Amino acid sequence: MLTAYREAEGRLIRLAPEAPLTSAVWIDLNRPTDDEAAAITALGLDVPTLEDMEEIEISNRLYREGGTDYLTVQLTGHSETTGPVSGPVTFILSPSRLVTVRHHDSRPFETYPTRADKVGPGCTNANGIFLSLIEEIVGRLADLLESSGRSLDHVSRTVYVPGKRGQNQKRLEVALRQIGREAELLGNIRLALLTLNRALGFYAQTARERIGDEGLSGSVANLMRDMDALEVHTDFLSQRVGLASDATLGMINLQQNSTVRIVSVVAVLFSPPTLIASIYGMNFDRMPELQQPWGYPAALLSMLAASLIAYLYFRWKNWL
Repeated sequence: MLTAYREAEGRLIRLAPEAPLTSAVWIDLNRPTDDEAAAITALGLDVPTLEDMEEIEISNRLYREGGTDYLTVQLTGHSETTGPVSGPVTFILSPSRLVTVRHHDSRPFETYPTRADKVGPGCTNANGIFLSLIEEIVGRLADLLESSGRSLDHVSRTVYVPGKRGQNQKRLEVALRQIGREAELLGNIRLALLTLNRALGFYAQTARERIGDEGLSGSVANLMRDMDALEVHTDFLSQRVGLASDATLGMINLQQNSTVRIVSVVAVLFSPPTLIASIYGMNFDRMPELQQPWGYPAALLSMLAASLIAYLYFRWKNWL
């Protein structure tokens, strides 16, 4: 899908489908078709395919060609099934316009157009839109980190608060799956921050060769400081994920050990009666008590007494 915007009175206005793209200051390509890619090519810009964006090594995703910067970063988003994913996004920054190419839905690209005049250096030119869009993305990553922190708080309460014996195992398994999802999300956020930081560093290095970014160096420095702070926060949450994972696995092991202990104790309690029954199951000719009327009750009482003595001994040792 191709969505184009022009600037008017400091705001972004969406172009009509039949309007010429030459008046657009920002063009967003989401899963572009061949015709849409050809329309961008007619403007003198190359549109990379998804395979090209994925195959490029991270060290080679930033380059300048013919006065146009090609910056490929890895951003979080949602797939067609609304599941969290991480995919490449290419920023094609020319002197006259910004073109973004992506193949997954990412919320900052949806929220930015309505508040372009309130974010970063504004939307009067391509460079301002690029930095403002990066600021919107950084803000979204910060929101995701806050949400992840709240989720980890909930998981910690779930793990450490005791529950009913029959529900503990299921509750801990749910918590462990949640921890795994948070770990994957934090990994995607960490990769996004890494690639964004590299892209902004490249942008700052080529500032002398670019027209229209006068006075934007302060915005670049602020964004890089924000991303450094988010990287520290991400590392902190990653440590919390490791702690929560270890605690959950430890609680699961305790639950399993408790079950094994109960089964072992039950087996031991039945061992003395089994021994007595085995003795009286021997086929010896001379076993006088078998002929006595009190033989059967005496055998049953001895089995019960043996089990009771074993139970009281375990209770005395605090094994039960």
